[in-house]
Amino acid sequence: MDEDPGPLVRLFGLTGGRARPLGESFDLVAIVTTVDIPSEPLGLLPEHFELLSLCRRPTPVADAASHLRLPLNIIRVLLGDLRREGLVTIDRPQPAAQTIDERIYREVLHGIRGL
Repeated sequence: MDEDPGPLVRLFGLTGGRARPLGESFDLVAIVTTVDIPSEPLGLLPEHFELLSLCRRPTPVADAASHLRLPLNIIRVLLGDLRREGLVTIDRPQPAAQTIDERIYREVLHGIRGL
């Protein structure tokens, strides 16, 4: 009689028993962007390919975990694999102050002067 090993065994198998990604750490708001989707499997799992497809548009790590319905630690390990293969980039989000361009500052300043 075969018994279902349960989700923990499956997750352990997805990561090869690893609990942390290799290389530089990243948090749940880091932005993942697909650089390349290989034509050959390269030993990648279906979950790797699902992440590559999802991250064609810049996607936060937390959103990727939610979409795949996997724990954050598992997603981090899988993304670390993809980064190591050069298939994705993982970047820290820019602080809000750096995302406002100079034009907006000028418009605000002009508005203040108009008061």
